[in-house]
Amino acid sequence: MQQNEKHAGNVVLIRGATLWLLMALLLAWCMVGLNFGVAPLKTIFSGKFTRLLQAHIDFLMMSALILGIYAAKVPLPWHVRWAMVLGAFTNSSLFLLMAIFPVLDSPVSTTDWLPQVFQTYLLASILTTSYGFGKAAMIVFRSSFN
Repeated sequence: MQQNEKHAGNVVLIRGATLWLLMALLLAWCMVGLNFGVAPLKTIFSGKFTRLLQAHIDFLMMSALILGIYAAKVPLPWHVRWAMVLGAFTNSSLFLLMAIFPVLDSPVSTTDWLPQVFQTYLLASILTTSYGFGKAAMIVFRSSFN
């Protein structure tokens, strides 16, 4: 079997999904460390513990979604594959950033630059993730009729 047939050109999906799965594992260990009171972790994750948990779950969920699309073995355009992988990271990282920077977990301030940059990052992430997964879902759905 040739490389293209094996992955249907979607090798970036399997690589992205495994990286985000490893990220979820790392975050799980960070939560264990926080539970045991590891001081450096308390300093890094000064925001809400629930945001760290949300990041962990989101990385797991995004990995599962990517693996599901990969398993369909339907060839996807490069821009759809990359939008899925990058969107999965940026979407999950939103929760991680809120766990690290508590100021981001409040309404956007018109005077602080960090929340404004975060808001732009959030909107770009939502658009990228929606495009990638939405377009992939339509392509896979359409392929089920062939």
